[in-house]
Amino acid sequence: MKMTTEEAFVKTLQMHGIRHAFGIIGSAMMPISDLFPASGIKFWDCAHEMTAGMMADGFTRATGEMSMMIAQNGPGITNFVTPVKTAYWNHTPLLLVTPQAANKTIGQGGFQEMEQMNLFKDCVAYQEEVRDPTRIAETLNRCIMQAHRASAPVQMNIPRDFWTQVIDIELPVAVDFERPAGGQDAVAKAADLLSSAKFPVILNGAGVVLAGGIDASMKLAEKLDAPVCVGYQHNDAFPGNHPLFAGPLGYNGSKAAMELISKADVVLALGTRLNPFSTLPGYGIDYWPTKAKVIQVDLNPDRIGLTKKVTVGIVGDAKKVAEGILDRLKDSAGDAGRADRKNLIAQTKSAWAQELTSLDHENDDPGTTWNERARTREPQKMAPRQAWRAIQAALPKNAIISSDIGNNCAIGNAYPSFEEGRKYLAPGLFGPCGYGFPAITGAKIGRPDVPVVGFAGDGAFGISMNEMVSVGRGDWPAMTMVIFRNYQWGAEKRNTTLWYDDNFVGTELNDNVSYAKIADACGLKGVQVATMEELTEALNTAIKGQMEDNVTTFIEVLLNQELGEPFRRDAMKKPVAVAGVAASDMAAE
Repeated sequence: MKMTTEEAFVKTLQMHGIRHAFGIIGSAMMPISDLFPASGIKFWDCAHEMTAGMMADGFTRATGEMSMMIAQNGPGITNFVTPVKTAYWNHTPLLLVTPQAANKTIGQGGFQEMEQMNLFKDCVAYQEEVRDPTRIAETLNRCIMQAHRASAPVQMNIPRDFWTQVIDIELPVAVDFERPAGGQDAVAKAADLLSSAKFPVILNGAGVVLAGGIDASMKLAEKLDAPVCVGYQHNDAFPGNHPLFAGPLGYNGSKAAMELISKADVVLALGTRLNPFSTLPGYGIDYWPTKAKVIQVDLNPDRIGLTKKVTVGIVGDAKKVAEGILDRLKDSAGDAGRADRKNLIAQTKSAWAQELTSLDHENDDPGTTWNERARTREPQKMAPRQAWRAIQAALPKNAIISSDIGNNCAIGNAYPSFEEGRKYLAPGLFGPCGYGFPAITGAKIGRPDVPVVGFAGDGAFGISMNEMVSVGRGDWPAMTMVIFRNYQWGAEKRNTTLWYDDNFVGTELNDNVSYAKIADACGLKGVQVATMEELTEALNTAIKGQMEDNVTTFIEVLLNQELGEPFRRDAMKKPVAVAGVAASDMAAE
């Protein structure tokens, strides 16, 4: 049938149920954006493409529904690099559409020309360029299917002069593949190992959430009475109220999880690539059980055995593999040491819970005194852990939350737990600053019926604060944002105190800025708090306003300058002066 290329494009989006697009309007995409209102596609016109991409990531992670990123060719598209790579390591299926300079002029260095395919080569699971206008729907359909299959972003590049052409085309058909349940021999071997284990431990990753496999992993854990840990920034991969839940591993995670997995003789790593950052020592505990037999389950065979020695590798869907293992367990599975193991789980969790609720301040490393000085200098202000306890007192159980990269957000890694998946939006292993605000905005767009709260430090928030001019528009849903205000780049400052003798370079922020006042100036609600009681009350009020009155609130939390654990003890070391440098060596102006 005859149609325009933009009609074919939009009809293919409709066929796949892609209802939301994020970006900034541009002439190279106007032929399709002109059709969005009539087709049921909502375009969220953001303040910056980087934050638009993070909104798309937050939307898809909260809903499971694919969304699209699109903007003007050239500088608009280059701004998507950070969020697309973030989505790649968050395993988020997204569609990146990159309009390209016109085919007839490309290579001449024209206006807003850029080699856009090479730019995203390392950021997407699949990319394809439209070679002929008649292939536009075919190419788009294949890209979308690849995004679902890989659970990752994909790129479709299209020369802008391919729009507004009339073509004779048959729309393609979407083909879904059944996800693999793992090889029979591998699943049987895993079941045998777990059946005879004396201290089995399950480690859930993002794949459990993506596969809808939390319930399956819970049944498996209950059969074995095995403690369940979750990977770094995947606190929602197992119900936090379950007696077998041990908490997150990794940076500032759960001591209970670390202590329990250290005792494992068999580890079932379910839906996780076992990335190195998630298993780094924490609290001085080098907890990874190097002598344990490890069963690793991942859809991507290239990631099995990549970081840890594996006894059994299973290529498959986390839910289906968990169900297959459960069906093959021996009747006696979990019996060895069951009573002692259950008691140890309960005791270890209780001890950590008591320790966590009693933590008020951050310790200094031997030879440093920054945290002690910070407490003395501003005794009237909250410490970060006090703020997190005040937040926990107000967060609804069904809330979706986002986090950001930074010291104060990292201190909070051990606190939040959830009763279901798709509730915790952390920036992931690409580690971009500025994720918390746009991600929670995207989540609220996708789940307007659920309370949402975003978190960011003041440095990271400064990167994404431009979206304050977006979220106040009439068709944007209300959300709540908490900004930890200590006027410093905290993670870098902790590094400086430990390895560079407090020689602070680039770590100080402007203490004359008030994000609460900026919120007011944007027509939103800004609140500044300085005590635990004020923070709990402000968050309760903000969530009520969000859900009942469509009020977006930014809560600026004044903290002292205490600093938590550094991100990378393994990657830093004390510098040594050899030749030395001096300002007198600088060339004359």
